[in-house]
Amino acid sequence: MTLGKVSNGTSVELVEGIKNIGFQEDGEAEDATRARTENKDSEVDLSSDGAYTQIKPYAGMPKDVLLLYSRQACYRVPREILFWLTILCTLALVALTITVIALSPRCLSWWQSSPVYQIYPRSFKDSNGDGVGDLKGITEKLQHFVDLNIKAVWISPFYKSPMIDFGYDVEDFRSVDPLFGTMQDFDDLLNKMHDMGLKLIMDFIPNHTSDKHQWFQRSQAREEKYKDYYIWVDCDGITPPNNWVSIFGNSSWTYDEVRGQCFYHQFLKEQPDLNFRNPQVQKEMIDIIRFWLEKGVDGFRMDAVKHMLEAKHLRSEPQVDPNQPPEAVDTEFELHHDYTTTQLGLHDIMREWRAVLDQFSREPGRYRFMVTESYDYEEIDKTMMYYGTPQVKEGDFPFNFYLLDLPKNMSGNWVRDLVNLWMTNMPEGKWPNWVVGNHDKPRITSSAGPGYKRVINMLLLTLPGTPTTYYGEEIGMENIQVNISDIQDPFGKFDPNSTRDPSRSPMQWEEGLNAGFSNSLNGSWLPLHPDFQTVNVKAQQGDPGSVMFQYKTLSRLRQAQLPLHRGWMCHIWSDANVFAFLRELDGLGRAFLVLLNFGQDTVTDLSAVAELPEQLTVHMSTDPASEGKVVRKSNIATAAGEGLLLEYSTHVRYNPAHPTQCYVSEKTCYLGALDLLYKC
Repeated sequence: MTLGKVSNGTSVELVEGIKNIGFQEDGEAEDATRARTENKDSEVDLSSDGAYTQIKPYAGMPKDVLLLYSRQACYRVPREILFWLTILCTLALVALTITVIALSPRCLSWWQSSPVYQIYPRSFKDSNGDGVGDLKGITEKLQHFVDLNIKAVWISPFYKSPMIDFGYDVEDFRSVDPLFGTMQDFDDLLNKMHDMGLKLIMDFIPNHTSDKHQWFQRSQAREEKYKDYYIWVDCDGITPPNNWVSIFGNSSWTYDEVRGQCFYHQFLKEQPDLNFRNPQVQKEMIDIIRFWLEKGVDGFRMDAVKHMLEAKHLRSEPQVDPNQPPEAVDTEFELHHDYTTTQLGLHDIMREWRAVLDQFSREPGRYRFMVTESYDYEEIDKTMMYYGTPQVKEGDFPFNFYLLDLPKNMSGNWVRDLVNLWMTNMPEGKWPNWVVGNHDKPRITSSAGPGYKRVINMLLLTLPGTPTTYYGEEIGMENIQVNISDIQDPFGKFDPNSTRDPSRSPMQWEEGLNAGFSNSLNGSWLPLHPDFQTVNVKAQQGDPGSVMFQYKTLSRLRQAQLPLHRGWMCHIWSDANVFAFLRELDGLGRAFLVLLNFGQDTVTDLSAVAELPEQLTVHMSTDPASEGKVVRKSNIATAAGEGLLLEYSTHVRYNPAHPTQCYVSEKTCYLGALDLLYKC
């Protein structure tokens, strides 16, 4: 008990706990009595002015007394210091978080961090023994992409089709052709791909349909809704309306007996062009895009987009050779396509499609990708327009087909020119990409020569941007020989010298029956290359010196090494044989020199490059015997077709002093102390 005297002389008893002994247990009551007796000596008085003078706090003090102590400086000051320290630390953490977020570069999306792998479904894997590849066959081989460290797979058309152009003549955009399976097969494929962390890119064919499509048949019959779905022009059935020429040769106009007019087709006559100046057609195609996005596809490759609009006036196009007789013009390369490609309004359509994909990209981790196909040849400025503008985005990138010309002049200088052509014309901040083969072009191993297949893969996987691999390139497949009488390709039937069959032969999985592509006793839809017993996936899987093993190694290095997927690319040397460039990242203490030989055996002297150290280590080579060796920069020997990835340690960067030789999509720096990237 504690007594305090207030000014009127009344004593106040301060007791901890229950004061009424009647409500306490016997033991507790005795303890309370004893405590009151012992505390008599602790009585304190209030001073004459009423101030409380107790010096030490005691257990059980009431709130009023506690407040008197809490106001004393010895208690108040530490408490306030701790309070403000807590506030300051919280603000500092918030500021640091905001700073890190503001300075951090964007994470690379799935289409940037992985190569894109193209499947030609007729030729990838046959699951039912009919000699033609199908969707179930692709599902069976998904582990192959995981082994290659590939996360993005583009599948060429599998829509319902009469197969006049092997799927690029679409009869129904919302159905799977029975040759490839069922819609359930597609759903199973897509679900399994997503379960394995893979992304599926579909081919979208907007320019035309099959003449078997219900839209065309209703347009033939002049049904009100569909009569202007295609491009119809009055003609006499003998003389075409103008000199426009099909991609496959001869006039792009065909007279239709049912409607009594000519319809326009930039490809085969069985592939009539849609009329994209009709708003209803545009809506139909957007609905189809939505249909597949709702199913879960991760992106589209937009086919032949430059052909989607034509000039309304239908004037004849100017001839490349004005002296050539007009009646002799029968190929696309004999005309300037001023009125049939890249017309005003085309990019408005591209932006609308991008907006639809963006709507489906709002879910975290589900970005929907868009790549455009447009062969613009020397008019590269037209190709770059498919990136969009700084204000409005279109495709993530247009396909870069310029490396397809690499076999025209196998030299380091030529490779440098082709790489610089894209990098110097690409809009600032955009993402590059590289293609050396597809279903329309000869295989690069055959056109460049088998001795260069490894160095070409190293070029693709060490340049900045996204590489595209056509099925079979990872094992070094070559073109097949096809007899004229056995040509399947409709373009080849028009011009046997231009048939695309040689690059579409079945994938070579193993040395057994039909190279493991099919168990059909009748063979496959196209013949196999005779080298399939040695050039196949199974034979190369465990061989460190194989093309596929080196492809896998490069694919993993590209993902793991910051300079290779985020850093600067600076070309430092080229000559008749060698193309060399650096991959470096500001702030990182190591960098790579990529030295590629596209000519003959040679020795390269890079002494003039002051930023390089005297010695470099071979991190990887297309010749495994060279790996781990230390070379001097003044004496780097390479054989024809050899590629070297050399690593070196340095804090001296090449890009600041040579801005015209260096490129980067988004400038990023590395902070070693915190092991993080930041925009700089």
